[in-house]
Amino acid sequence: MAGKRSIFEEVGEGESPRGAPRETGLIDKGSRSGARLAIRGWLVLLFALVVVMILVGGLTRLTDSGLSITEWNVVKGAIPPLNEADWNLAFEKYKTIPEYELQNKGMTLAEFKTIYWWEWGHRQLGRLIGLVWAVGYLYFFARGQIPTGWKTRLLIPGVLGGLQGAIGWWMVYSGLSGEMTDVASYRLATHLGLAFAILGLLAWYILLLSRPEREIMQARRARERRVWGLGTGLMHFAFLQILIGALVAGIDAGRNYIDWPLMAGGFTPPGMWEITPWWRNLFENDGTVQFIHRMVAYALFAFGIFAWVRSRRSAYAATRRAFDWMLVLMFGQVVMGIVTVMHSAPWHIAITHQAVGIALWVAILRARFMAGYPKAGTLREGL
Repeated sequence: MAGKRSIFEEVGEGESPRGAPRETGLIDKGSRSGARLAIRGWLVLLFALVVVMILVGGLTRLTDSGLSITEWNVVKGAIPPLNEADWNLAFEKYKTIPEYELQNKGMTLAEFKTIYWWEWGHRQLGRLIGLVWAVGYLYFFARGQIPTGWKTRLLIPGVLGGLQGAIGWWMVYSGLSGEMTDVASYRLATHLGLAFAILGLLAWYILLLSRPEREIMQARRARERRVWGLGTGLMHFAFLQILIGALVAGIDAGRNYIDWPLMAGGFTPPGMWEITPWWRNLFENDGTVQFIHRMVAYALFAFGIFAWVRSRRSAYAATRRAFDWMLVLMFGQVVMGIVTVMHSAPWHIAITHQAVGIALWVAILRARFMAGYPKAGTLREGL
C-alpha cells in the first residue's frame, strides 16, 4: 500500500503501479472548485480580518485607548457596559491606573467611553478571528476535506491566534501599575510582530493554494535560488524593521525630532546614550529608537534595490513583476515614513504608514514566493 505523499514531493517520486492512475490530494480536486477553493476562501477571509485587526490595533494605540479596559475576561469581557452603573464602575477602575493619574486626570465619562469602545472593538475583533478560524477548521476537519500534510499547517494560525490573545493581555498588564502611562514597548513589539507573522503565514498558505499542487511541485524544481535567497533576506530584514517600528510606536518616538534628514540639527540626536544602563536607550530613549528606525530603513531600502536589480536576471516575467511591486511599495513606505516623522505622527498619517507597511510585507512574501515557485508560461522569449 502506497504511503502518504508530501505536498512538496518531487515529480517522479513514489511512482504508481503501471497502468494505475496517480492519486492527488483532495485539495487538488478541481483547480477552481471543491476543497481547494473553499479552504483558500476561508484563509482569505482570515487574512482580511487580520489586516483589519492590525489597523484597528494601530488606531487603538494612536488614540491612547489600549489601557481603557483594565481586566481580561475571555467570556464575560465580550459584553460591554449596558447601563450607567456599569459605565461608572469601568471608569472607576480606569481611574486607578497610572495613565489616568499622570496623563488623563479630569477626563469625563464621555471621553472615557470613546477610548473604551476602541479597545473593546479591538478585543471583539480578536474573538471574531478566533471564531472564524475555529468554525472553518472544524468544518473542513469534520468533512474530511483537509488534505494530507495540511491539518497541522491549518492548525498553526489558530494556535498562534490564541497565543496572541495571551500576549495582548501581557502587553496591557505592563501599563496598569508603576509609573508607566503606556504599555512596555518591547511587549508591544512582541504583540505586533506576532500579528505580522500570522498575516505572513496566511498569505503564504493562500499563495500555495492559488495554484494546483502538481504545478507547485514542478515549479519548485525551477526555483531560482539566488533570487529566492534575496527574497528570504528581504523577508527577515523587513520583519526586523517592523519590530523596531513597534518600539517607536511604543514610546511615541515618531512624534519627536521632526526634522529630516537630520535629527535636531545633527546626524545623531542629542543624548543618545544618556539613560543608564546603556541598553535601556534601545527601548526607552525616543531619539535612539527613532535613529535606529531611520538607519535600518535606509539599509532595508538599499537592500531592496539590490534585490530588485538582481531580480532583473530572472527568466520569469511574473517573478520580475513581483519584485517591481515590492520596490514600488518599499519606496512608498520610505516616503510615508519621512512624512509621518515630519508631521509628528498624526493618527491619519501614522495609520497610513502602517497600512503601506502591511502591503509591503505581503509584496515581499509574494516576490519570494514567485522566485521559489516560478510561474510557468512567463519565461523570457528566446530563452
